[in-house]
Amino acid sequence: MVVKNYDDDDNNNNRYRYETIILPLVFNECETWSLALRERRRLRVFENRVLRMILWPKRDEVTGEWRKLHSEELNDLYCSSNILRVIKSRIMR
Repeated sequence: MVVKNYDDDDNNNNRYRYETIILPLVFNECETWSLALRERRRLRVFENRVLRMILWPKRDEVTGEWRKLHSEELNDLYCSSNILRVIKSRIMR
């Protein structure tokens, strides 16, 4: 497996693109959404996939092999609130 080593500039650029381009598209008209359990799961999966591409894999401390980040690690590394919280806060009541 070939692993591209991202430097901090690439990582910051990808985060910037995610926050300025992708998230506004996802949040478009979210005030009128009614989220079923299936859509909530899809949004969580989407967010985790994008964050995995931005933050890239990390080397396992025990085996030394590259592995993808788990959801908890993604949440720890990406300190912004998750998509579901933002959408829930914007939904009209």
